[in-house]
Amino acid sequence: MTRSAIAIALFAIVVALAPLVVASDAWLNFIVLALFGALMAQAWNVLAGFGGQFSFGHAVFFGTGAYAMAVLQVRLGVNAWAALPVALAAGAAIGVFIGALTFRYGLRGSYFALATLAFAEIFRILANTFQFTGAGAGLQIPLTKSPAMLQFDARTGYLYVVLAFVVAGLAIATWLKHSRFGAWLQAVRDNEEAAQALGVDAYRVKLGAIAISGAMMAAAGAFYVQYLHYIDPGLAYGPHYSVEALVGALVGGMGTVWGPVVGAFALHLLSDLTRNAFGDVPGVNLMIYGALLVLIVMFAPRGLAGLFAALTAKLRGSK
Repeated sequence: MTRSAIAIALFAIVVALAPLVVASDAWLNFIVLALFGALMAQAWNVLAGFGGQFSFGHAVFFGTGAYAMAVLQVRLGVNAWAALPVALAAGAAIGVFIGALTFRYGLRGSYFALATLAFAEIFRILANTFQFTGAGAGLQIPLTKSPAMLQFDARTGYLYVVLAFVVAGLAIATWLKHSRFGAWLQAVRDNEEAAQALGVDAYRVKLGAIAISGAMMAAAGAFYVQYLHYIDPGLAYGPHYSVEALVGALVGGMGTVWGPVVGAFALHLLSDLTRNAFGDVPGVNLMIYGALLVLIVMFAPRGLAGLFAALTAKLRGSK
């Protein structure tokens, strides 16, 4: 735990000092979006990597957090800082709701994954229908550049906010690696029947995991709203952020602490390189993501973090 805490602290310090070294807005935007991707990947990793419950519809939590943040500010005039914990709680509550419906009836594997995808689509239709969500037009957050309103003149402020979320996510992943609850969750992932035979309450453990995962993904949605000042049903509940969360964790390494961070930064770097190489040709990023997933599954099933650990162990063994 001590080594993990030191590693997280060093990561936080290095990233926090980046604005002192990097003056380009483009590079600061890259770091912000990579951290944003890392937060989503870590949210997915909590449920799927540690808990073995694969989700194709994590956008349901992302959209809930985003809309809770937007509706509270636009419709009710709530301060953004006060709206933030409500958005996280809404994501956790939706996680408990979906978990109670799916885990109670034993849905797992592809059935659970498709159920989450269905919930994301249901919420997209609902957001498209009601006027308080702005229906199809979405909601525009009033532009008030003030830290008191969780809005900043420069990207540096947003970088520190999303960095705080990512550090919290790393702390949660570290806790899952070393805590009793994390051991129960990983036991359920490896063999649910055997875990239950040993006295683990699989239903409650999975419910806790989906609540944590939902709150983390809702934090990403809330941050998105504050960063771009706009949300609509397609952005909130569409497949894009579900895919980004899933791919980031898979490429980086599921069930690891640092895998989602490594995967998110690698994917965003790859995305920028392909954008520069191919321009805005539609579908290129998805093609490359798909090819990368195939290569990872074939040659590095434990992701980039697992590959790095294996290479490090091999080098140590050869000395």
